[in-house]
Formats: sequence, structure tokens, C-alpha cells
Amino acid sequence: MPSREPVVVIGAGIGGLTTAALLAQAGLDVTVLEAHVYPGGCAGVFFHQGYRFEAGATLAGGFYPGGPMDLVARAAGIERWPAHADDPAMMVHLPHGQSITRYGDARRWPEYASAFGEPAAAFWRWQERTADALWDLAVRTPAWPPQTPGEVGALAGDGLRWLLADLPSRLHPRLLADAFRPVAAHLQAAPKALRLFVDGQLLIAAQTTSAHANALYGAAALDLPRRGVVHLTGGIGAIAQTLADAVQRHGGKVRYRQEVSRIIYADGQPVAVETKRGQRYPAHTVIANLTPWNIARLTGDHTPAALQNLPDAPQPGWGAFMIYVGVDERAIPPDLPLHHQVLAREPLGEGNSIFLSLSPAWDRGRAPAGRRALTISTHTALAPWWRLFRYDPRHYAQRKSNYAERMLRAAERVLPELRAAADLILPGTPVTFQRFTRRVQGWVGGFPQTDLFQAWGPRLGAGLWMVGDSIFPGQSTAAVALGGLRVARAILADGRANEALPIDRRASTDAPLVETT
Repeated sequence: MPSREPVVVIGAGIGGLTTAALLAQAGLDVTVLEAHVYPGGCAGVFFHQGYRFEAGATLAGGFYPGGPMDLVARAAGIERWPAHADDPAMMVHLPHGQSITRYGDARRWPEYASAFGEPAAAFWRWQERTADALWDLAVRTPAWPPQTPGEVGALAGDGLRWLLADLPSRLHPRLLADAFRPVAAHLQAAPKALRLFVDGQLLIAAQTTSAHANALYGAAALDLPRRGVVHLTGGIGAIAQTLADAVQRHGGKVRYRQEVSRIIYADGQPVAVETKRGQRYPAHTVIANLTPWNIARLTGDHTPAALQNLPDAPQPGWGAFMIYVGVDERAIPPDLPLHHQVLAREPLGEGNSIFLSLSPAWDRGRAPAGRRALTISTHTALAPWWRLFRYDPRHYAQRKSNYAERMLRAAERVLPELRAAADLILPGTPVTFQRFTRRVQGWVGGFPQTDLFQAWGPRLGAGLWMVGDSIFPGQSTAAVALGGLRVARAILADGRANEALPIDRRASTDAPLVETT
């Protein structure tokens, strides 16, 4: 496309901002419209009574040299992320008192052996070998699923180069078979503790458990601690803020308090985007950092074919029950890892598995003096919350109170003095999350990763694209950033402008993009 034809990005999430930053740097006329007063969406922060709470996502990875966030930084002209590497990544607490620390370095092997026995090493060797192969392919930003003949050719080329990079490993029959089977295929003789541990980790990384998670995707999702977890100064929303700054530095615009009400069409092509404040923004190309359901609400009679038969609500998928806590830092041991998963019982979710993330002691801007910000979450089904909210407010409030009590009780395995040390306890349901993020019914995390062949592609129709956790490769800040890279490349390829996108896939030999603490 000609460089000055207008591009509008709806939503300042990480996927949309990645696409916007790269297109702006390539010389396109880019405007990002965001309903809130700050960027990030599900990976944003909000301010309350002196605290900066991470609204949804709290785990950030992919910042290693040659990794997804490194590629984004180099493509978008970002000199350094405000990120600090940390190890261990988290601690996982199983029922009956057993706790396992997830290290990224060689300490992980004796930890696994102590927790699960030596036979479990075979599972982790499979997981790491498979993850290495998949991440090597993922950073090539393959066009999966391919949607044009050009993307088929590019995918074949990238796949061939990936295959030839390590031919014996890539042709291993297990790697091919894993495209069609779940992670559970590698856990058939595993001890119960290992299976439960893997199920808990997959629930937060792939939105489903080992019986259903695709083996290839699951192996890569389990690799987050080894790839490195970071903490962002100011919270995870600093990723989006850094990207928004890059958009503006390259001549693009980011407009806040601009919730989009509809996409305007002419001759089957988007021509403008209108906001609830009555402002219109011309658009030759529209990139929606939204769920399929939210996009369908904006397109009216021009709803793309891919969105015309959506069910009434996101299925399958999860919502989140959140608790935001302000806590006295004296109740937090100084050497305590900042992320914890507590598994109370099965089935997982609904308060039986919770995830805790503490603000770092060094990040004094996250909380008042002497205090720390804590986010606690659990997976929860959407429909019961909405049914009670609409038809039985009294029981909605009671359910909310019961969930908060159950989750705080589980969190006290990590912080025994939590409630006594808290000066703020703020719960939120999927209803709250919809209000904050505008995502239909408060749906979070994208589609459960059960099948590589049911993935969504980003091209919805002439001039209309989708980015975010609904397209391949799915959820996580690193995954949506890769999706944003893919969409930017495809849009520029449509205009025969590939040379305008300087993505360097080589591992960095320059100064690190992440601080080490």
C-alpha cells in the first residue's frame, strides 16, 4: 500500500501496538485508538489507592537474545525494555504441602529429580528438545495458518530452512506425531505429582490441561521458565507503554479515551472508524486488537464470513476471578519468589488453582512506602457469573465473596499473614474484567491450545485484520507480539514493501535489552 494511506489500529494491546510500531516505522500513517487512558489491555495496569496493579497478565517472557521481544525491539527501534531478568521464575505448590521451584538454569534438573523422581527426567528431556525446535520455528513468524498463495510459499520456505537447520532432529518421528496428540501422551507412566504439576502449568500457559493441550504447543508453553521471566519497572503495562512510545516516535498517533463504536465500509472495504465520542478516523486498513466477538459487533452488515457463525459467547474459553491486594512488605520474606501457583485440588480452576504475583521490592512506584502490590487470579467459567449478575444480584455478590475467601485461604499457603497484613482487598469477576478490558463477557487468554489446525489466521477480509491472543500463536505477551510481527509483515507484503520491515533474527551481540538483577 502507499505509505501515507491511513491505517487504524483498534485497541492498544501488545499485539496491536507491535503491529502499529512496525508499520509506523515503515512510513505508514498509523493511528491507534484505545478506550482507556493507558495502553496494555489484559496486559495493562490500573491505579487504585496508591497502588499500580497488573490487571490481568503478570508473567512476561521472551526477552532473551533472538527471542520474540528481542525481535520486536530491533524491528521497532526500541533500544531497551524496562525489564529485569529474574530466576527462579516461580514456585508451584501442590496439594499436601509439596512445593517445586521452577528454575531457568541447571538447578532445574535436581529440583525435578527431587520432586518427581529420576524417571520423570525423560519427560523434561522431551519437553525441552521439542520446545527448542518449536521456538526456533516460532521466531521466524510463520504465516500459520496460511491464508494466501504467497503465505503458503513463505511458510514452505521458512519451514524448509527450519527443517534443514537440524535435519535429524526435525525429522524425528515423535516430533511429527506430536502435531496430532496431546501432552498426556508423554505422561502415561508419569507419577501423579508430575501430571498434576504439568496440568497446572499448562492451564496458565495454554488454557487447558495435558489431556487436551497439543503436545507441540504444550512443550513450548511449558518452556517459559527456561526461556527467562522478567519483571517490568512499573508492572507489565510497561511493555505496552514502551511500544506506544515507539509508535509515536516513528510518527504514528495513539489516541486514548477513544472507544470504537463501528467500522464504516464502502464498496466492501473499510474506509473509516468511528468512536463513541463521534469522531471519525479515515482508514484504508483496519487492524483490530480485539476478540472475534468484539470485531463482529463493529462490522454490522459487513461482518466477515469467518465471524458470521460465532456462538453467542466465547466457547471454549475461560474468564478470570481476580483479587488485587495491597500488603505490608514485612509479611513477605525477602527471598520469596515473586510468582506462585497454588494447586489445592482437582478439577483445576474455580479457585482450586490460583496464581499469585507480587510487585518487586525494588519497584517502589508500584505501591505506597512499605507496601507491595499483589495480584491473585483463578480460571473460572463465564456463564455462571453473567447469569447471576443479570438475574440474581444477591447470589452474585455471595458467590463473589465465597470465591474471594477460598482464594485468600489458598494464598495463605504462600503468605500466612496475608489478610492481617492487607490494607486493601479488591476482588473482580469476569463482569468486572469486561468493564475494564471491553472483551466480550470478560473472556481472557484466547482459545485453549488443543489443536494446531484450528488456529485462527489474522486476515478477516479486504482491509480488515485481527491481532492479539485469538490468532496463532495464541496467548502470552511473547505470543501476541509474534502475532503482531506476522500481521505487520503481511500488510507490508501486500504493498510489496517487505524491505521496510527490518526484522533481524540473529541473536544479539550488542548490549543486553534486559537488565539483570
